[in-house]
Amino acid sequence: MVSKKQLFDFIDKAGKSTWAGGGKPSENPQRPGFTELEYSEGDFSYIDSYAGGNRSRGMEVVRYKGEPIWSSSYGGGMVEGKEGLADEAFTFLKKAISADEEGFHSFRGPHHFTDGDWKYTYQQDGDEFEFSGYEEIHQGSDLIFFHRIIGGSIEYR
Repeated sequence: MVSKKQLFDFIDKAGKSTWAGGGKPSENPQRPGFTELEYSEGDFSYIDSYAGGNRSRGMEVVRYKGEPIWSSSYGGGMVEGKEGLADEAFTFLKKAISADEEGFHSFRGPHHFTDGDWKYTYQQDGDEFEFSGYEEIHQGSDLIFFHRIIGGSIEYR
């Protein structure tokens, strides 16, 4: 139906075109109280739905011809006591998520990304069909931000 490459290429483009790319939130979110960012291309559509700011929980869903075929959930945020760095951390996170790493099918950013004193790391196990990941942002040696991610394909009998 949909190859791993097609699925990854769409998820990668959608993720970089929405939150990381400055996408505009939906004016009529499906889930009241959540911010929702949407992206569509051909038979594929994507929605990222999250609540919170310094600490957030969210879910991404990819549909193919209207049917959900992939989803991920994520959560975490700013480390307690580091909330004053949120604007800088989120600006840096957008840069990290937008960066590519040759040969790594990441659903967030590359394994490592740095910009001055800011450092991003991401570990991911699995692939498009089943994965888990963990990302962190450090400023110098201080942990500032983290997220846990889990997701994979949705199949019907």
